[in-house]
Amino acid sequence: MSKGPVVIDLEEEPTTSVADAPPVPDVAAPTGQAMQMAAKVAARKPSRLAKWFWALALSVLGAVVSVAAWDFVASLNTRMPMLGYAVTGLIGALALVTLVIVIKELAAIGRLSRVDGLRRAADEALASGELRQAKDVSKRMLAFYRGRDDVRWGRDRVIERMDEQFDASGLLALVEDEMLATLDAAARAEVEAAARQVATVTALVPLALADVLTALAASLRMIRRVAEIYGGQAGFFGSWRLTRAVFSHLVATGAVAVGDDLLEPVLGGSILSKLSRRFGEGLVNGALSARVGVAAMEVCRPLPFSERHHPSVRGIVKGALSGLFSKGER
Repeated sequence: MSKGPVVIDLEEEPTTSVADAPPVPDVAAPTGQAMQMAAKVAARKPSRLAKWFWALALSVLGAVVSVAAWDFVASLNTRMPMLGYAVTGLIGALALVTLVIVIKELAAIGRLSRVDGLRRAADEALASGELRQAKDVSKRMLAFYRGRDDVRWGRDRVIERMDEQFDASGLLALVEDEMLATLDAAARAEVEAAARQVATVTALVPLALADVLTALAASLRMIRRVAEIYGGQAGFFGSWRLTRAVFSHLVATGAVAVGDDLLEPVLGGSILSKLSRRFGEGLVNGALSARVGVAAMEVCRPLPFSERHHPSVRGIVKGALSGLFSKGER
């Protein structure tokens, strides 16, 4: 075997230019995973078997607690009557407070149903063009907002000018302009605040579960506040019912999807390309939260939006998120 030097012909080796190298693949674009997961959780309907399970479990638990409380109070009355009477009074007070809470929840659900009935009646009046139906809806709206100081001036304006309208669309447009414009502005401010909160938490907290919980909690609070602004005053169960209705609509229509199409016209493609993955995910979640907010306004509003007053999702996204870049862009 030869131990001499080995000559390697380098000219036969293929050479590759750096310019001809394939580009490095981009990092995956943000998808708004937290908002999409929150939407699926909120929109998911429990199965009939799950409903029966929870109903029976709560019934059994209630029966056990009631019997145990009865036995406890009865034995306490036998041993120490005065203390037994005191505990009986506490239990009675707890039952009374529970009854008040149940009544308030039922009243809140009834008020939400009233708002839904107003919106359906307004849709029918606009579809038929009947002035009589529009006047009926307007009078119901005036009664619904009686006592609200924030729309008192608008109520007075509608009462003064109601007889001047000669068609259904004109009368309902008057109600929308004079009574609901202020409420629309307040609801929009709530949606912008929720979108900003979701975007900030997603960008700063590196925990996926925290993102989902924040998005779901912010959506619940936002939908409840929007309902209260429009007069719904939703309780706990009413808020959850509204949230599920809003998210079910968004999931069915595919509106809870990637929000880059909303962010790029607001922030610009050059800014989006410079964002970190985490910060971009936060902005997308904020944009999707704005979409949820607009859907909540449509569901909770007692009149359907006209073209002039319909909120722009991009406008809300701009108002909520563009301020995050105001300092960096100067």
